[in-house]
Amino acid sequence: MNSKAIYAACLFAALNICAISAHAETTAKPHTYSYGTPLDVQKVLSMTQDAAPSCAVVNARMTYLDSKGQTQILDYSKFADSCNEGS
Repeated sequence: MNSKAIYAACLFAALNICAISAHAETTAKPHTYSYGTPLDVQKVLSMTQDAAPSCAVVNARMTYLDSKGQTQILDYSKFADSCNEGS
């Protein structure tokens, strides 16, 4: 087997790994947090929140990896970041 075929095979394998991990992220179903819900957060991937023009309670979402390396999505409520600006 020549080196071009080996490079092509490696590239193909790397692209498949990226595609599988991207697919896993999109298939995760969001869970809504309630007080006392046990969390298994190994690594936070992203945190987002609804826009709020003033201090208010907003919807937020955290996407994270659990201890098994699976992508999880958690929806919860929190005070907007603008609530902390005046302190």
